[in-house]
Amino acid sequence: MKYIVAFLLAATPLAADPPVIDAVEVARSGEAWRFDVTLSHPDTGWDHYADGWRVLALDGTELGHRVLTHPHVDEQPFTRSLSGVEIPDGVIEVKIEARDTQEGWTGTYYPVQLPN
Repeated sequence: MKYIVAFLLAATPLAADPPVIDAVEVARSGEAWRFDVTLSHPDTGWDHYADGWRVLALDGTELGHRVLTHPHVDEQPFTRSLSGVEIPDGVIEVKIEARDTQEGWTGTYYPVQLPN
């Protein structure tokens, strides 16, 4: 019986560490916004890497999405930008969420106050 339990434990996939948003810088550019997001993730290669992040309104509406097209195994943490994000008038706070190729969206949000 103990061998079966050991086998089942070894066969159970372990949840990988999700991407972490370390920092966000935001600036207005005309009528749109630019977001510079710094992520950390233990990318292992093409099979598992942080593959994007998105800007969400507090109600969950997606306002912008940055796709990350390759792993950053040797570049941690790393920063990528997204320009041209349109934020509705009156919105003073958004949230950023990251994702990876294995677990998808993290469900963890980084709150961002928009500058005046």
